[in-house]
Amino acid sequence: MTALALEHIHKSFPSAEGPVPVLRGVSMTLAPGTAHALTGESGSGKSTLLHIAAGLETADAGDVRVAGTALGALDEAGRAALRRGRVGLVFQQFNLIPSLNVAANLAFQARLAGRYDAGFVAHLTARLGLDGLGARYPEQLSGGQVQRVAIGRCLAARPELVLADEPTGNLDEATGDRVLDLMLELTAEAGAALLLVTHSPRLAARCDTRHHLRAGLLEDTA
Repeated sequence: MTALALEHIHKSFPSAEGPVPVLRGVSMTLAPGTAHALTGESGSGKSTLLHIAAGLETADAGDVRVAGTALGALDEAGRAALRRGRVGLVFQQFNLIPSLNVAANLAFQARLAGRYDAGFVAHLTARLGLDGLGARYPEQLSGGQVQRVAIGRCLAARPELVLADEPTGNLDEATGDRVLDLMLELTAEAGAALLLVTHSPRLAARCDTRHHLRAGLLEDTA
């Protein structure tokens, strides 16, 4: 079973001059345990494609399947349930819950999914270098620490698909490299597929497969 299958995805946005096509028949398949990079110029549709894969936006045409489940057959509540149980999201904005400490943020997604495992969360905490920080709140953390918590929260629910939109964009190069190292290692260990949106060819080269969006079409570069 594939972790993600996108088939002939089309998406346009309205404008004063009429619909503006952003995606014009994009197809992509991600196998479990593989890491894929998605690059392209600003406005090329990278984030739109990621949001469609997550069920946060709907395509004008085409099919999306996550772990064999067709998103088009689900209503909004069904798509939200799928995200909770099978999809992990990591965004540049981090989106930690400020009123929860690190330990509670790490456990949050797993508890929602009904998959909280204290031993696994402890393993992630150690791997992410967050030991001793469990009682701190997001405002008390560095940018790199916040992003590592966001990755841990995502992976604690053991998702089959991880979608990451510029997850190192707010970090300096050295910290970003360490964060990406951990994301690649931990998703591979978990057997999850990773789709990473990035502007950086250097970071994209770290993934198994690289895809480039140009004029609404996908070019595989490796």
